[in-house]
Amino acid sequence: MGRERMSSVDTAWLRMDSARNLMMIVGVFVFEAPVEMARLARVLEERLLVYPRFRQKIESDAVGHAWVDDEEFRLDRHLRRVRLRGSGGDRELQQLAARLAVQPLDPAHPLWQFHLVENYRGTCAMVTRIHHCIADGIALVGVMLSLTDAVAPRRDPGEGGAGEVESNPWAPYLKPLTRGTVAAIDATGTLVTKSIDVAAHPDRLADYTQVGTRVIRDTLAILLMSDDTPTRLKGTPGGRKAFAWNDPLALDEVKAVCRGLGASVNDVLLACAAGALRRYLLARGDEVAPDCEIRAMVPVNLRPESEPVGGLGNRFGLVPLCLPVGIASPVERVAEIRRRMSELKAGYQPAVAYVLLAIAGHLPHLVQTEVLEYLGNKGSMVMTNVPGPTAMIRMAGVPLSRMMFWVPQSGDIGLGVSILSYAGGVQFGLMSDVALCPDPQRIIDGFAPEFERLVLALAMLPNGFLLGRELAPGELEHALLLETA
Repeated sequence: MGRERMSSVDTAWLRMDSARNLMMIVGVFVFEAPVEMARLARVLEERLLVYPRFRQKIESDAVGHAWVDDEEFRLDRHLRRVRLRGSGGDRELQQLAARLAVQPLDPAHPLWQFHLVENYRGTCAMVTRIHHCIADGIALVGVMLSLTDAVAPRRDPGEGGAGEVESNPWAPYLKPLTRGTVAAIDATGTLVTKSIDVAAHPDRLADYTQVGTRVIRDTLAILLMSDDTPTRLKGTPGGRKAFAWNDPLALDEVKAVCRGLGASVNDVLLACAAGALRRYLLARGDEVAPDCEIRAMVPVNLRPESEPVGGLGNRFGLVPLCLPVGIASPVERVAEIRRRMSELKAGYQPAVAYVLLAIAGHLPHLVQTEVLEYLGNKGSMVMTNVPGPTAMIRMAGVPLSRMMFWVPQSGDIGLGVSILSYAGGVQFGLMSDVALCPDPQRIIDGFAPEFERLVLALAMLPNGFLLGRELAPGELEHALLLETA
């Protein structure tokens, strides 16, 4: 039986499981037509199991953890058939995902499971659960795309490693991920290059004299982070989950608003998320001060662009992004988020966070738990923003009409926000702990109205204001604030 030592970062994610938050990445996929169980099983046999991690379990010894082949592996343990209760609609599918999100995976076998739902709105859906120690969300997007009908990955003749799957035509879809634009940061090439080098060689931190001051400042910023504003969304999770999602926004409309505002897609989507959170708190009767901020821990990819598509494991850093929930004006909110993004792009917080997580993986379990919970408790949510395929894809011969996934929350974080673009739409989803947010659909339902407020603000500009001219810095914001005052 082969053994491969688990990396320190993957070890940290393995140890992070708690009764409040299991470290599973949960996905929901909706098919346009019914799917044959046997055909889906063949897809997994031929395309998922070429990744050794999905055939391996974890064994522990005196020096840590190791990946070993599961000699008793059976696919039927990991691919299950399930039927929804009641009418088989969105509510029932959300409830199923919530129940599965709090059920631990069997540690005696590989830590993943897919559930084929055969009675969802007259068609099929699939709920997937994969432990975070196998791979991060960025890598798993690549895994899920490899299950589609466009590509059949081939087994690498070598054992394990990052090059398990050879080149495939999904690389253009994964390119934005490998450039580090995952989540709220559409990072510059300079930041990615330096961050990757520092993350891969933490011993070189001291050698970067030209950026040493910034690295030290960003390290201290993470270690000495203050708490974000206390709200009803922050507290001690109870361990029960709820899921919610919306109908997708048209990506072309989002891009049109971005052009009008001179902002990125991320800026606009994050501003809408902040506005939806503001709406929710106000509707519950809470006071929202102008300086109210809700901190989101945002994963940022640190894989070099040269790394082969299909590599598993965890290779990302975390950026603490404070959403300006206290700002009432949607236009001013976009401008403030854009300013904060510019500040974060110039720094090294993703690489620093990656190094800290690697160090934590070497610490005794009790010490590591305290370190990770200290970092986790500085935020109120985890937020991911991932670009998916621009055209509809097929799995087991059937088109996928919708795809979503949520990364887990660590420590006492009780909210997970997922923004994913797919097939011309932008999907906004939320996983919450019911002790902190029992009705996440109410937050989700505020996302589209906040976007519509931005559309309305642009419509109120003077006719021809944006035509044939280059705006001075702040001129658009000033004009819009005057029009919407």
